[in-house]
Amino acid sequence: MATLILLRHARSVANGSGTLAGRAEGVGLHEDGLTQAQGLVERFAGVPIAEIVSSPLQRCAETLAPLSAARELTPMAEPRLSEVDYGDWTGKAITDLLKEPLWKVVQQHPSAAIFPGGEGLAAVSARAVAAVREHDARISAAHGAEAIWVACSHGDVIKAILADALGSHLDAFQRILVDPGSASVIHYTEHRPYVWKVNDSGALAGLVRAERPTEDATVGGSTGGETAPAAEAVVQG
Repeated sequence: MATLILLRHARSVANGSGTLAGRAEGVGLHEDGLTQAQGLVERFAGVPIAEIVSSPLQRCAETLAPLSAARELTPMAEPRLSEVDYGDWTGKAITDLLKEPLWKVVQQHPSAAIFPGGEGLAAVSARAVAAVREHDARISAAHGAEAIWVACSHGDVIKAILADALGSHLDAFQRILVDPGSASVIHYTEHRPYVWKVNDSGALAGLVRAERPTEDATVGGSTGGETAPAAEAVVQG
């Protein structure tokens, strides 16, 4: 199967603003995010990209613009990789949301969290995981098992995909940290996924291994590189 590089959009005007952007329109990249986006051209140097798939939201499109132009690739819009529909929470201040009883559910038992007027995190996980697995199979068939592809999405969506690939319950996904502009790497196989990197902000050529893992794990531990530590995170956007 192909190798997936999961890319979180670069820093947006909403990141760090204290509000939950969700699917609100007009949320583009912060000045720092534009710099991050331009830096992806160099970060991806040496990495062959078969296809780019993306959430249709503005901040993802702006993140991918320099890279897709440099590679002459048109990103494929995938609504299932869109941000969580936070419903009535969209646009609200985090300080106000902290007072909501649902906030603790989101933190401690996210699989049971359903946003008022929006969707549940379990549904987000189901749609996003289905999307990346379907695209991975399609891209593998079209471009071969050595193909590398990029999917650009949002913090909570990527955390849900990583939790699935790690074999973790969705209730543990808040332990995974995914920063704006970071990349995580998953290699799917017939029997299980392999997570190679999480929340990496460096050059991406080193994320691509020359040898694919075998179906059986190495007895005595992996011989691969270090993995990024997991960390607590809040609703990210």
